[in-house]
Amino acid sequence: MFSSGAYDTRAVERKLLLCAGAYLLTGAATIYCLNPVPATVVVLAGGLITTAAFLAVHVFWLWTGFAGDSFLLPLVAVFSSTSLVFLYRLEPAYAFRQFVWLMIGLGTLFLVTRLFLDYRSLADYKYLYAVAGVIGLLLPIFFGVEEGGAKSWLDLGVFNVQPSEFVKILMVLFLAAFMAENRLSLKEGTRTFRGIALPGPQEWGPLLVMWGISLLLLIFQNDLGTGLIYFSTFLAMIFASTGRFSYVFFGLALFLAGAAGSYTLFDHVRARVEVWLNPWRFVETTGYQVVQSLFAIAAGGLTGAGLGGGMPGFIPLVHTDFIYAAITEELGLAGGTGLLVMYMLFVYRGFVIALSARDDFASLLASGLTALMGLQAFIILAGVTKLLPLTGVTLPFVSYGGSSLVANFVILGLLLNISHEANHEK
Repeated sequence: MFSSGAYDTRAVERKLLLCAGAYLLTGAATIYCLNPVPATVVVLAGGLITTAAFLAVHVFWLWTGFAGDSFLLPLVAVFSSTSLVFLYRLEPAYAFRQFVWLMIGLGTLFLVTRLFLDYRSLADYKYLYAVAGVIGLLLPIFFGVEEGGAKSWLDLGVFNVQPSEFVKILMVLFLAAFMAENRLSLKEGTRTFRGIALPGPQEWGPLLVMWGISLLLLIFQNDLGTGLIYFSTFLAMIFASTGRFSYVFFGLALFLAGAAGSYTLFDHVRARVEVWLNPWRFVETTGYQVVQSLFAIAAGGLTGAGLGGGMPGFIPLVHTDFIYAAITEELGLAGGTGLLVMYMLFVYRGFVIALSARDDFASLLASGLTALMGLQAFIILAGVTKLLPLTGVTLPFVSYGGSSLVANFVILGLLLNISHEANHEK
């Protein structure tokens, strides 16, 4: 079952995973030292189990000769470790739930890298993804429950699920398959208008219909943050497919028109923009979260207050939307920047995989999944730091959220499958 190339790849991964495990256990030990009571021992047990679980996935890949990228899993291990440590620091109950979802996510990663190695077969069902995506976005409108101002959750009794987190994967699969099939027409056009080569309705029609329906449904769900991620990913994949800046400029013009319309029509959009422009004016109401986040980031300084030394509890929903503010307060600019660099490394490795892919579908799929992760991280980090209006999406692998975590592990598995093929053929 072993191959020398896979062994070399996994050897690098093993060393990095051990470093990630040491990082997690150091954080867990610090939390225990801050509160050395029997109940706190669970954080040490959780750290050991998490480290063992990541290493178990690594051992399985080594045994099967899996040659996927050796850096992505260690990066995710660090993200997950940061999440568990800070969630336990903020609210132990959320840390336990996140731990359970993390184990489910690793199980999902195992299944994806085992069952979908022949990922090209996924391209045959592109219109099924479109239909499933629309249904996934319709269900919360009629049967969903509202959380955090957005009606995008389904109550399944034992837990809630957010379908839009999985629909974003379906959207990327649909776009990758459709654009790969029509890449030449989208790039060079099939007709001209005033000297400009444009694709025909049969090429751009299904794309715009899928995109328009998705955004419209997300507006009805009051989940514009996810809508922004969808739209940005759509533009990134159009550019990756065609290399034409004109499509991007046209898309940005549509975005600005839509943003202006949303600002006029929807009170919650107007409130988010006004808070973004001047949160101090609304410090006692809608701007309270953002102001407290800015205070926390500023209080962290260069090196932070130390784990357990900050006061992130003043930030509402700090375990979800604003966990980056808590991290920066206690680890400082150095820790916050380190986390940013790791997301940049994840995006870099994702695009390396896209460039090394063997065909258009694989390349576009890797590009879309990477753009999805990078844009989601950028949008929430920009909202927490007041660079953009707050949208209320999760920080990938770090914020509390089961649906988001499992969906992100599916994305990780697909990226690793694409890189496996490229590395296996070297």
